[in-house]
Amino acid sequence: MTATRQSDDVRASGTHKVSEREARQVAEAARESRWTQPSFAKELYLGRFRPDLITPHPRPEPELAVRGDAYLARLTEFLRTVDARAIERDARIPDEVVAGLARIGTFGIKIPTEYGGLGLGQVHYNRALVLIGTVNPALGALISAHQSIGVPEPVKQFGTAEQKRAYLPRCAAGAISAFLLTEPDVGSDPARLHTTATPTDDGDFVLDGVKLWSTNGVVAELLVVMARVPASEGHRGGITAFVVEADSPGITVERRNAFMGLRGLENGVTRFDGVRVPAANVLGREGQGLKIALTTLNTGRLSIPALCVGASKWSLKIAREWAGERVQWGRPVGRHAAVAHKIAFMATATYAQEAVVELAGHLADAGRTDIRIEAALAKLFASERAWQVADELVQIRGGRGYETADSLAARGERAVPVEQVLRDLRINRIFEGSSEIMHLLIAREAVDAHLAVAGDIIDPDVDLAGKARAAGRAGAFYATWLPQLLTGPGMVPTSYAEYGPLATHLRFVERSSRKLARATFYGMARWQGGLEQRQGFLGRVVDIGAELFAMAAMCVRAQMQLEDDDAATGRAAVRLANAACRRSRLTVERLFDALWTNTDDADEVLAKEVLDGEHLWAEAGIVDLSEGTGPWIADATPGPARAADVSRRMLPTTREASVPGKP
Repeated sequence: MTATRQSDDVRASGTHKVSEREARQVAEAARESRWTQPSFAKELYLGRFRPDLITPHPRPEPELAVRGDAYLARLTEFLRTVDARAIERDARIPDEVVAGLARIGTFGIKIPTEYGGLGLGQVHYNRALVLIGTVNPALGALISAHQSIGVPEPVKQFGTAEQKRAYLPRCAAGAISAFLLTEPDVGSDPARLHTTATPTDDGDFVLDGVKLWSTNGVVAELLVVMARVPASEGHRGGITAFVVEADSPGITVERRNAFMGLRGLENGVTRFDGVRVPAANVLGREGQGLKIALTTLNTGRLSIPALCVGASKWSLKIAREWAGERVQWGRPVGRHAAVAHKIAFMATATYAQEAVVELAGHLADAGRTDIRIEAALAKLFASERAWQVADELVQIRGGRGYETADSLAARGERAVPVEQVLRDLRINRIFEGSSEIMHLLIAREAVDAHLAVAGDIIDPDVDLAGKARAAGRAGAFYATWLPQLLTGPGMVPTSYAEYGPLATHLRFVERSSRKLARATFYGMARWQGGLEQRQGFLGRVVDIGAELFAMAAMCVRAQMQLEDDDAATGRAAVRLANAACRRSRLTVERLFDALWTNTDDADEVLAKEVLDGEHLWAEAGIVDLSEGTGPWIADATPGPARAADVSRRMLPTTREASVPGKP
C-alpha cells in the first residue's frame, strides 16, 4: 500500500462518529485483562483484606538506598541554586537549569546503569520529584513527562534490544522526550484517534495528524507518538506506538500553550505532515499502542501523586510557620480553633498522601504484586487531597495567600508563592487521567472479578446458551464468595494487636472492605448492565476503597517508623496516623451512606434539562466576551503546517552521540 496523505478509508474511520459500544470495545482491548500477580487493592475491593501483601512495609535494598540517598543529596544541593521566581516570571525554565539536572543524572533516574542511567527505583524517583516539585512544579512536570510517560519507560518495558541501545543512553544524557496521544478532539476516548501512520511500499510509515497538549513537545528531542495504522494486507492495523525524532521533516510545533499554572511548562500543538518513520521505530507490535500507554501509566501515574506530596509538605511547613508568627486577638492564629482545624487537616492529609505514595513506590520496586489499581488510587487520592491542602493554606495566609511572591517581596515581606502553588496544583486533577476518568478506570478493575464470572449474563451480544453457562459460573463463584463477606478478623477485638493503638483502624478497614464488596454486589444485582451508567455509585465505591487503602498504608508506615526511626519520631508518626485514620473513618461512613442516599437521579434529570436549554433564563444578565472568538474545538485536519515552528532545544542534540549496537 503506497503512502498517501491519508487514505479515504482511514480518513473516514478517523472522523466518523464512534458509538459508545465501539469506544468501550477499544478501551477493553487496551486494558490488561490478566492478573498474574496478587493485588492488595483488588483484594480490598473484593472484601478480602490482605495485610500480608503490604506488611512488613517494604524497604529498599541497602545498596540501592545508599546510592539513592546520595543522588537525592546532590539533587537537593543543585536545586538550591535554581531561581524559581524567574521561571514563574519568564514562563520558561532556563537551559542552564536543564543542563545542570542532566549533569547529575536526573533524566535517567530509572534508566538502568548499563544504558548510562542511575539505575534507581520508583521510590527514589518519587522522592526526587517531591524535591523538584517544591522548587518549581513546571520543572517537576518536565522530568515527569520525560521519564514517567516519555520515551524511557515504554522503551525500557517494550523496546527491542536495538531500541534500548539506541534511545536509553540518549534519554539518560538529557535527550528530553514527550508522549503524544491527545488530539484536539480526542482526550480519554482513544477510539476516535485521528492521527494516521500509513505503511509505505518499502516498509516504513508516514505520519499525518495533529497532537494537542504535548508536554515537553516544544523542547523534546524524542517523541512517543500514538497513531492509527490502517488494516491492510500484511498489517493488522490499530493504534500503534512509534519512537520519532522530533526534528524529522514534516514535524511542526505550531503553538506553545499557556496555562493557569505551570508557567514554565513546554507544552504545545504538534503537527505531523508526511513524516516518515522507519519500521524499526515501532514500539511493540502494531495495534499494541494503547496497551503500551496504559501499562506505562501503571507506574507512570505515581509521578503526579509524588509532586502532590511535595506541594502538601511545603504547604504544611508554610502554614505551621505563618500560623505561629501571625498574631490576632492576643495569640497566634494557629492557636485559634478555626485555624487549628485547618492545620490538623493539612497534617493528616499530607501524611496520608506520603504513606500511599511511598507504599505504592515500594510495591512497584519489589515487583511481587500488581499495582495498577494502587497507582491509580494514589493518583486520584493525592491529587484531590493536595488541592484541598493548598486551598486551606491560601485561607490561612489570608490576603497574603492571594498575593504573588514578587508583590510580597517588593514591599519587603517573605516571598511565599502560595497562590502559585494553588494554580500549579489544579492540573493534577486532570493530568494523566482526570479524577472522573480515574473513578471509571478503577471501578472497572474493581468489578473485574464480577464481570469475569457474570458479565455474559448482562451482555446483550451473548446468546441464551452463553448466558446459561455464565449463570452456572456465577452461581458457583457467589456461593463461595458471598458467605466469606459475613464475618472476618475485623470483628475480633484482638486482631492486629501488634499495631497497638492503630489496630482498631485496621479492624475497621477489614470490616469496611467486606461491606464495600457486599455493596458492590448489591449494586450489580440491582442495576445489572446499567451499573456502568451509575457513575455516582461507582465513584463512591472507588473513593471508599481509596480511603481504606490510605488507612492501611498509614498504619503500616507508622509501624515501620516506630521500628526504624528514633523513638520520638516513631511515636509521633503513630499519633499522626491515628488522627488521619479517624478522619478517614468518618469519610468512609459518609460515603457508605451516600451510596444509597443521594441526589444522583435528580441531578441527572436536571442536567438534561440544562443541556436541553430549559434553564437559559438562569444565565440571563451576563456578557460573554468569548462568543465569536473561535470554535470550541480547533480544526485539526491533516495537512501542511499553518504556523511557524516554535520548537527549540534546551540542550545540544544527542543523536550523534548515539551509536547503535553499543550500550
